[in-house]
Amino acid sequence: MLIAAPLFIAACGRGPEPAAGASPSPGPEPPSSLAQDARPTILFLGTSLTAGFGLDPERAYPALIQARVDAEGLPYRVVNAGVSGETSAGALRRMDWLLQQPVAVLVVETGANDGLRGQDPEATRANIQAIFDRAGRQSPPPRLVLAGMEALPNYGERYRRRFRAIFPELARRNGAALVPFLLEGTAGVAGLNQADGIHPAAEGHAIIAENVWKVLRPLLYGARKRRGREGSIP
Repeated sequence: MLIAAPLFIAACGRGPEPAAGASPSPGPEPPSSLAQDARPTILFLGTSLTAGFGLDPERAYPALIQARVDAEGLPYRVVNAGVSGETSAGALRRMDWLLQQPVAVLVVETGANDGLRGQDPEATRANIQAIFDRAGRQSPPPRLVLAGMEALPNYGERYRRRFRAIFPELARRNGAALVPFLLEGTAGVAGLNQADGIHPAAEGHAIIAENVWKVLRPLLYGARKRRGREGSIP
């Protein structure tokens, strides 16, 4: 069962972001409610792309990942902590709340709205690094996955190059598995996006799930083997 916790850059541009200094809403399920399920958690921290803007949550890619996990008999639960319109600063502000319960795998999809607003890529880089640093203070720390993003051409090619470079560089620095571009195969394809031409339709989310699963699956099986060698059940 999927648990909801609440690029082509414009894909995340809809939906409000909590004001600076406010307590952002991480979604309807408080961490205490997750303690009843003993399975290790895969936490998806993201924007409207992760939240499944315009769709039933069960058709968003985190729910499709849960279905893949269940089909392969892997004992993990997926928590969807996507919030529409959120920047990387907003995602960072939610980290303490979200990590009240242990997380086995943290999948980070953020920064798209930063690029939409023309934010300095160095600020985005610092926020994502801070997210990873906060996750690293959990004991044991979660495995990390970072979803790469692309900026629109509005701010020029130099900006696009600087923005694009954030994700592989941070993945290398932090030992995170990298999804090179979350929207590979869906961005700009009319039949795979909703009527706004921006947010992925259900068919687009199926492709996004495949993009993520290619990276996430080996990580989950690797963790299972390591735990098996340690004599514990994943």
